[in-house]
Amino acid sequence: MADFQRNSCTNFLCTQKGMLLFVEIILCLVILTLYGASTSGYISLSLIELILAIIFFIIYTCDLHTRIQFIHWPWTDFFRSLIAAIIYLITSIIVLVERGYRSRIVAGILGLIAAALFGYDASITCPMRQ
Repeated sequence: MADFQRNSCTNFLCTQKGMLLFVEIILCLVILTLYGASTSGYISLSLIELILAIIFFIIYTCDLHTRIQFIHWPWTDFFRSLIAAIIYLITSIIVLVERGYRSRIVAGILGLIAAALFGYDASITCPMRQ
C-alpha cells in the first residue's frame, strides 16, 4: 500500500500539473514570508492560495478527483488559478507602486511571476480547451 501511494505521488509530481502545483506552493510560501517581513496586509492572499494549492495537490496526488464525482474538478481548479492570477496581479502592482522595503519590492516582483504562473495554470486547465 505504501509503495502504491509513493508511486502515485511520484507519478503525479512528474506531470505538468504536478510540477505547476508544486512550484505554486513554493512560490506562495516565499511570497508569504516576504509579505510577512514587510507588509502584514497582504499575508492573507498568499496564505489562502497556499492552502488551496496544497489542498488541490493532495486531491490530485491521492486521486480523489476521480472518487468525488459531485464536484467538477477541472472547472474548480480553473477558477482557483484564474482568481489567484488576477488577485496576485492586482496586489503586486499595488505593492510595487507603493514602494518601500526591499523585501516588499521582491515580494511584488515574485507576485507578478506568481500571477503569470497561475495564469498559465488557468490556461492549461481550462475545460473548454480539452
